This record gives sequence, C-alpha cells and structure tokens, in this order.
Amino acid sequence: MYRGYWYAQALDYDNAVAPELRSDIKADVCIIGGGYLGLWTSIRLKRENPDLKVVIVERDLCGSGASGRNGGIATNWWAKFLSLVDLCGRDEAFRICSAAESAIDEIGEFCEANNIDAQYRKEGWIWSASSEKQKGSWDVLVKELTEYQVNPFETLDPQDVARRTGTPRNLAGIFDPNAATVQPAMLARGLRRHALEMGVEVYENTPMKTLERSKTPVVKVEKGRVTAQKVVIAMNAWGAIFPELRRNIALVSSDMIATAKAPERLKEAGFVGGECMTDSRIVLNYYRNTPDGRVVFGKPLGEFGFGGRVGNMYEKPSPAVGPVTDSFNELYPHLSDIPIVSSWTGPIDRTMKGLPTFGHLNGHENIVYGIGFSGNGVGTTVFASRIVASLVLEKDDEWARCGLVNTRIKRFPIEPFRYVGGRMVRDALVRKEAIEDTGGDAGFITRQLAALAPAGYVPTKKK
Repeated sequence: MYRGYWYAQALDYDNAVAPELRSDIKADVCIIGGGYLGLWTSIRLKRENPDLKVVIVERDLCGSGASGRNGGIATNWWAKFLSLVDLCGRDEAFRICSAAESAIDEIGEFCEANNIDAQYRKEGWIWSASSEKQKGSWDVLVKELTEYQVNPFETLDPQDVARRTGTPRNLAGIFDPNAATVQPAMLARGLRRHALEMGVEVYENTPMKTLERSKTPVVKVEKGRVTAQKVVIAMNAWGAIFPELRRNIALVSSDMIATAKAPERLKEAGFVGGECMTDSRIVLNYYRNTPDGRVVFGKPLGEFGFGGRVGNMYEKPSPAVGPVTDSFNELYPHLSDIPIVSSWTGPIDRTMKGLPTFGHLNGHENIVYGIGFSGNGVGTTVFASRIVASLVLEKDDEWARCGLVNTRIKRFPIEPFRYVGGRMVRDALVRKEAIEDTGGDAGFITRQLAALAPAGYVPTKKK
C-alpha cells in the first residue's frame, strides 16, 4: 500500500510487523482499528487493569491510516468552543475544553517517558489570515472566550505574523502557545510499541470481515475470530461501513505534499520555528516545517467516498498534488523552486460540527464507538480515549457522562445526495475563497452553497 512520506520514514524507525490473526481467541476487549484512538484506548485500559486481555485487530499496519498520514498538528479544543456550545451548552463546552488542554502535554510526556522519537515540538499554533477577507475570522470566538476568562490566544502584530510564518502573504494572526507538532506515523508506531510492551495483543494485516452483534460480540476476520466481552470500533473513516454511523460522517480526503530538504532556504525566509500553522479558510491550508528542513503542506481537495466506502481510493499519491502545490506556491512564492518530493492522501471522517461523537452502536451495551475526528485527531484522540475507556469499563464518571456521548448530531443526507452535494459545496468553497483572495466577492449561488459546509475552525454563527 502507498502510505506517503511520513509512514515510509516511520518504518525506517520501526519496521516490526505484528502477526496476522489465524485462530479463534477470546478477549476482554477487542479494539477494531490500530490508529491513535485504538492505541491510546488500549494503553488506558491496561493502565487501569493490567489483567485485562486487550486485543487490537488492524486491517493494515498500526497507524497506516489517517493516524500516520495527517499533518502532525496537535491543537487543543478552545478553537472549537463555539461548536461545542451549540452541541452541549456553555458549561459542558468549558469543561470539555479545559479537560482537552492537557492532551498536548500528555503527548510530549508520553514520548519522553517511553523514549519515542516522534519529533515532538510544543511551540504553539499560529492561526492566520492570508487575505483581507480572512482578517478577524477569530473575533467572535476570542470575544466569547475572553468573557469566559479562558482566552488562550495572543494577538500578533502583522510583522510578527509574517516573520514567524516565513511569508508576507500572511496579513494577521493569533497565537495559541498550547499546541505542538509531531511526526504522526512515528507517534503511532511508538504507541504501538508501548501497547505491546504492556501486554496488548496486536494483530496487523487482519481486516475485520463482520461484527456479530450477539450479547458477547464476535469480531470475525478472514482466518479467525475474536469473541470479546466488549468491542471498540476505532476505525476512523472506515467506521462508515456500519449503517448506524454512516450518515454521521462524510468521507473526504486531505492531501499533502512534502518538499525536499532546504534548511538554509527556510532560514533565509525566517521559517524556522516549530509552530504549526493554519489559515482561516474552510478549505484549510495547514502547514509547518520539519526538524530536517522540509515544508509539509496540506489541503482537503481530493476524493469523496461514496456510500461510506473507502476501498483503495486513498492508497496512492495525491490526485490533487497540482492544486495543493499551487496553494503552497501562492503562500510561499519565494520557496516555490524547492522541489516537491512526495505527496499522499488519506480519508477524514468529517462531521457537520467538526466534533467527534461517542456511544454504543445501536444501543448495544457491549459495543462502543468513537468517530468523527474531522482531521483533528492528533490531540483529540488522547482525551477521547478516556471517554472510550470509561464507556468500556462501564464507569459513571466525567468521561462517560461527557457531552459528546450519545449526542443527537446533525446527519448528512443519504446517497447519492451526500456525494453530489459534498462535491458541489467543496467546489463552491474553493471558488469563493479564490475570489476572496483577490479582494472580490463571490456570487449569490456560490455563497449559498458554501454556507452549507460543515463547521471548521472559523466560527460560522455569531453568538
């Protein structure tokens, strides 16, 4: 399978492959999916009760899906505060955001304690405006957080934004110091190694074929089965195979490029800090440099999944490498001659609010799910695994009672309307934001279509 730059680098670091499951076994907990959510959950369960038999079945290699292909940007949840307020009220939104803050430090502490070289750098997040129309995109959010006396953002002057991002094309911005970058695939492989050391049984190259929803669920794979007291669905976009979850998410790719090493060029541009960076688009530009002097740049421009089917659609270089490269060159024209040496793509499980949801599959008390991380899973899965672990262990605590559990979220339309509509809305957003880059205003129909887009970082409704 084609997994892109990050994962190829990670396999040089850890190329051990766990066995395929070839027998019938029993477990206390079977986790379907060896990405961030599944791995963090397995570790938390073993910390809670080392005697639990925890099994992970992974269709490919652990971290080979979205967990090893993302931008490696770990942000906290204060930027999502308004969406959380809409979903579960101000008090619960405040509690969730406060709890989520610790995730950033937990990643760093985990890597240090377990000697995991995930290139962790906690140097903050710059949320910028790269056009006049984007200026002040964050104002509604900052006002609300300031009134709540929890505003973590610092306003940057335009010169500082340009200097720290390495481009004068960024015109304004705010800064959150509690954010980090990681090499995402190395983090995933490090989590896997630690889970194995704790006694978690990991089976790779073992895709689930069916889930038998008996009182004691059975996960059936090609050459065996796992009969488990509890099953966790931690499949990211692949969780759309379950009808109950399918309309909760839209499957859309995010596409990334990596430049050749050019540390001296980045130094000349001033692009040397470890901050992660995004602009204020809905079709988001997200980017950062790497410790070895590359630029990694991403944008969600590629393929939509029809009917919840992922298949092999994302196992290839990015089909949107041209437009993504154009966006990079527009933002960094002075670096546009640095060669692009790799591109890749991966699926995002996008919800309408950009927030994950958790619960029991169709009310089955022994089948727990978490889905809908919407491209923000690096930090989110750290505290989300606390929610899943509490549901598995049948606790009555702040995590099991979290406002993201059993929420009535707005669902996407049925197919083919979701697929056709998703493409129309995405294309309208691209048109609208391209026009705004030149200072113009999009037409009425384009604006109306763009307004149907799921929530991103930028608040879409004033409080």
